[in-house]
Amino acid sequence: MDWGKVTYIFFSLMSLTTTAGFLYEPNAIALFIAAGVNVISTILKLGVKNLLAAELLASSLVADLHLIPAFMVLTFSNDLPLAISLAIGAVVANVFSIALALIESSKSQNKDEF
Repeated sequence: MDWGKVTYIFFSLMSLTTTAGFLYEPNAIALFIAAGVNVISTILKLGVKNLLAAELLASSLVADLHLIPAFMVLTFSNDLPLAISLAIGAVVANVFSIALALIESSKSQNKDEF
């Protein structure tokens, strides 16, 4: 088992689920945790060297650039609808990232079989 892959998939899923948690119960603490986990996920993806590494990193950066401004908007202007809309964008980016990870995983399994 590749523990590096387990770690970055874990943090990718945590990014998605913590952002979904914010959408369920919108508050600044939940959004801060979601942004923090997503930044950790992005940092972990910097070292990934696989077939879709650039796409994985790009989708994680997109989620970062949604969650960090969402936290700032919620904290400084208290505009909850805007923060939620930005968080929805991060969820879309994280779903895309998980889909890419699944595609990459299936491609690498096919390559290992032959």
